[in-house]
Amino acid sequence: MTRFSDLKLSPKVLKAIEETGYETPTPIQEGAIPPALEGRDVLGIAQTGTGKTAAFTLPMVSMLARGRARARMPRSLVLCPTRELAAQVAENFDAYAKYVKLTKALLIGGVSFGEQTRLIDRGVDVLIATPGRLLDHFERGKLLLTGVQIMVVDEADRMLDMGFIPDIERIFGLVPFTRQTLFFSATMAPEIERITNTFLSAPVRIEVARQATASDTITQGVVEFRPSRRDRAASEKRRLLRALIEAEGEELSNAIIFCNRKVDVDIVAKSLKKHGFDAAPIHGDLDQSQRIATLQGFRDGALKFLVASDVAARGLDIPNVSHVFNFDVPGHAEDYVHRIGRTGRAGRKGRAIMIAEPRDEKNLDAVERLIGNRVPRIDNPLKKAGGAEAGEAPPAEKGGERTGEKAGGKTVRRPKKACKPARPAAEESTPPAEKPQEKKRASRSRRSRAGGKGKEQDARKQSDQEPVIGMGDHLPGFIARSCDERREG
Repeated sequence: MTRFSDLKLSPKVLKAIEETGYETPTPIQEGAIPPALEGRDVLGIAQTGTGKTAAFTLPMVSMLARGRARARMPRSLVLCPTRELAAQVAENFDAYAKYVKLTKALLIGGVSFGEQTRLIDRGVDVLIATPGRLLDHFERGKLLLTGVQIMVVDEADRMLDMGFIPDIERIFGLVPFTRQTLFFSATMAPEIERITNTFLSAPVRIEVARQATASDTITQGVVEFRPSRRDRAASEKRRLLRALIEAEGEELSNAIIFCNRKVDVDIVAKSLKKHGFDAAPIHGDLDQSQRIATLQGFRDGALKFLVASDVAARGLDIPNVSHVFNFDVPGHAEDYVHRIGRTGRAGRKGRAIMIAEPRDEKNLDAVERLIGNRVPRIDNPLKKAGGAEAGEAPPAEKGGERTGEKAGGKTVRRPKKACKPARPAAEESTPPAEKPQEKKRASRSRRSRAGGKGKEQDARKQSDQEPVIGMGDHLPGFIARSCDERREG
């Protein structure tokens, strides 16, 4: 079995690794660290949660321990798609560079430019940034990239999803051609492959798992949910989520709940809090300080449920997340792998549960095609003995129709019958002149001859005098007509 001491890392880095409690490298670390230490370009393909961050952080710390940074000219650059992932990478550098004198700067949105500029002016060995904020500093003349020796692109497929590829290509043009490039991604879309062919020089390719596969330590499941009515779908779905959480019992220590839309993140978080669950939202519209505080509370155990958009699907290295709930089936199949990758990390067991509505059929099929397996179906905890969900009407049977009657808590359906006249049979023999239809015509004729208020008064009188058949005085006249009359009208 390979150990970190076999990977030719510096003694100070090995000491820091030992203090973190890790003893053996993951497959991506074992494959990427030796060629990175040799100065070669590396193309790493591995699912989320396999230790990609340490795979480039450890060799960088070892190599950058020799040398000195100059003002406004960072010696290395790490590009991340989101603020959360960038902050996570910065934490890794703090942990592994504990015994090495390296300076770093974190360039992300939501933080003042002045503070970031002061760090750059002093000179940094490691610059960790999101593409947009990095280019903002460059265009202001506060940053030079001509001293970059090592460039890392982390979660490249997420960069593609977020539209950062043009920015990445521009940044590649600003760093020296002789740089070393470490490129990591969970999937290899054609656009990502084009970039690697363009900007990497004879890279060592390390692929430790089939593209976009879920970890074997994660138990997956999907609940197929059918709302009783369209206007009740959202509330019934939130009720189902609460039932799923309660059904997990003591096995659930904490959980991340993913929604596709930011507005749903807020609504679900408020709903959970209203029903006594310790939950808070996190998405891109929140202030950075609030996002950091929420994440820290979740890491520390002060917060049990984190309701998130896909901004949190990648880069959250929280080893002890027991559950992931997909409140929505993700629109991009790859996001499913990254979402559930928040649990079952570092060899731990995890559970991922998804709620799928009938409209999610195509997206669910795409997820199952991507992971190469059918996600196991699990029972709806709200189902009653008869098979109908609480708050849900059973599906209509062929040839049946709904009635307003209830029997044992279920809606009763009766076979459809041929449309019959609304009046008794005796009335069918009424002479044509006596039929309500002709009475109405006569009434309209009289009303047309009357003028002013007399018209309305005559109409009301005539309406009151006409016999109502079936449901009482409140029944509109058109319902009292037979099917044949309605067709003739």
